[in-house]
Amino acid sequence: MKGVFIFFCSFFLVITLVSCEDKPEVKPYLLPSNALKLISGDSVKTWKLASRYNGKTRMNMGDCFLHYRQSYTSNGEAFDNNAEAVNCGPSLVASWEITTTEKGNSYIKLTSAQIPELLNIEEDHKFFKILYVSKDSLTLSFSHNQFGKKKTITDYLVQEDLEVPDRDFHW
Repeated sequence: MKGVFIFFCSFFLVITLVSCEDKPEVKPYLLPSNALKLISGDSVKTWKLASRYNGKTRMNMGDCFLHYRQSYTSNGEAFDNNAEAVNCGPSLVASWEITTTEKGNSYIKLTSAQIPELLNIEEDHKFFKILYVSKDSLTLSFSHNQFGKKKTITDYLVQEDLEVPDRDFHW
């Protein structure tokens, strides 16, 4: 009986120690030196939404998502085309810049007086973490409060003229 007790105590001690270990730190994505040009092109570059994930769940792409485009200019202006589609809401016009945290994570920071109303937040700016950028793709993630819970949304954007199979994904 004493041996069983010692076994269980040892087992729980090992489980406690293993579960308290620090999780490995994820290295930040290192932006290419020409990230500004990759995002905005020579003067303006337009991106379309290829897919969107809410956490690990792929979201359906309805008409507004399929129509949606966002553009970045080399002089620091960003805008979207929401207002051009029926019932998709107003368009956003903002200034944009790339910011980097002390830990090395890079973000697109959008700033506009429209942001509080459009995104239902108090601040006039929103940060979009850059997970990847290349000539034809841009992956961004951001926090979003949904039904009182903080969710991470990940957008996979591609250059506007690229074809994306299964883009109009539906269950």
